[in-house]
Parts: sequence; structure tokens; C-alpha cells
Amino acid sequence: MKMIEAIVQPFRMEDVKEALKKIGIDGMTISEVRGHGRQKGHKEVYRGQEYNVDLLPKVKFELVVADERLEEVIETITTAARSGKIGDGKIFVTDVAQVIRIRNGDRGELAI
Repeated sequence: MKMIEAIVQPFRMEDVKEALKKIGIDGMTISEVRGHGRQKGHKEVYRGQEYNVDLLPKVKFELVVADERLEEVIETITTAARSGKIGDGKIFVTDVAQVIRIRNGDRGELAI
């Protein structure tokens, strides 16, 4: 099993969510996060004062998938989140040793 963490632009959240639902991925956690990569933020003026906004709003998807679905899910997220501009986001993949469903004790892929 793999844990996928995908950081995407906020305006792409619904597109990514719907694309994942279309391929049968229902279980996911979505969080509003802040950060920056190559964008490095930007400057804004508020009431005559200039501010450096270096942590930009992003959306983070977290989901666990079976190994055989990994590439399909990565391709789905990439296609739905891509605008072709800097700041589209990143996808991180890590191994998951175990998953346990609290409600009934299911383990492994049964718990996904």
C-alpha cells in the first residue's frame, strides 16, 4: 500500500476530487495548507504598507491506495491539477506498513 500526498492549487481542488471519485477513489483527506516552492510568494500592498506574502494557500490531498492502483491515481491527480504554470504542486508517495479500520478492526487493503 502507498500513501499519496498531493499538494495542489486551491482552484483545482474540485477537479482533483471529482477525477478521483470517477476512478473509484472515495477515501481521502483534504486539508487547506500554506507553503511555497519556486514561486517564493509575492508582495501585496494593504493600507499603504507593503507586505511580503511568502506562504501561499494550497490544498493537500492525502490518500492510501493499493500498490496496483498507484500509477492510475498519480496520473489522475496530475491530469486534473495541471495548469502548466509554476505552482501546480507536488505529489509525494510513501510506503504504508499497515492500515487498521477502527470501526471493525479490518486490516490491510480491506481497511482502505
